[in-house]
Amino acid sequence: MKNNIYPKNYQSILNLVDTQIAIKLIKDTFERELAKELDLMRVSAPLFVEPNTGLNDNLNGYEKPVDFIVNENGQDLEIVQSLAKWKRYALKKYDIDGLYTDMNAIRRFEDLDNMHSLYVDQWDWERRLLPEERNVKTLKRIVKKIYKAFLKTYRLLIKKYPELANDFPKDITFVTTKQLEAKYPNLSRKERENAIAKEYGVVFLMQIGANLKDGKPHDGRAADYDDWKLNGDILLWYEPLQIAFEISSMGIRVNKDSLIRQLKAKGEMSKVNLPYHKSILNDDLPLSIGGGIGQSRLCMYLLKKIHIGEVQSSYWPEEDIKEFKKHNVDLL
Repeated sequence: MKNNIYPKNYQSILNLVDTQIAIKLIKDTFERELAKELDLMRVSAPLFVEPNTGLNDNLNGYEKPVDFIVNENGQDLEIVQSLAKWKRYALKKYDIDGLYTDMNAIRRFEDLDNMHSLYVDQWDWERRLLPEERNVKTLKRIVKKIYKAFLKTYRLLIKKYPELANDFPKDITFVTTKQLEAKYPNLSRKERENAIAKEYGVVFLMQIGANLKDGKPHDGRAADYDDWKLNGDILLWYEPLQIAFEISSMGIRVNKDSLIRQLKAKGEMSKVNLPYHKSILNDDLPLSIGGGIGQSRLCMYLLKKIHIGEVQSSYWPEEDIKEFKKHNVDLL
């Protein structure tokens, strides 16, 4: 189902050339500031993995990854959907406290619209935690550091392009999905996000994955990467599209207790025999916190574009290209 939004009288603030210059400025600056705030080292990451390792992220638990057969030996490989699991192995392999990487993925199941593309590009990051750091206080501290990196990037951007000025809150507001349900019981999940983001400007929506009062989760989360009690999404209010704009999904990763609890909740206990899950159950992987931050999403937001195709080159149906062109939107 198409969810395209066509704001009236849209005109891109920057032309195509300045848009490309600004994209590089945003990416270079945010990457540098994120690494500084969280003390992260850049590492290289895989584009594909073997299915039987359990390393690929199955996101909400039902999305099928793109796969292909290696000509050399007939091995089946999957394009990564995110690197949530791989990063914990990387922390151990490199024997470091924190890392980030450029993650590129293909999500063929996405419904293409203003915000969603088949091509996903994000900064994936991960940091070690001590057992006593697996708590909400740590989660909030890291979220504030990410928001600080965001604000630093924004301030540098508007020095070059003051016409992109915006009005951001100094602080990020924290709210749980249960609190959101209580505040807006008669709204849909997406309507709740829109309402809370519009009220506060920038929100970290916590505890995503477990069922709410109505017996359904606020949103789907895989059982085997984030602890549902210690995760969340960074949402910003986006005036051009009148929506809550998610730029990051993150959380403290599962330990063996939360892994078993969440696998049972989703009826996926068979996964305990996969190498990745065994590594957690045997305490072979470090405790950690991590997440992904959308690169094109961040650029789209800061450049006040109304379609992600204005900041990344991907596939769009011909009818979408023509229809958005009528509304002064040039899809790359």
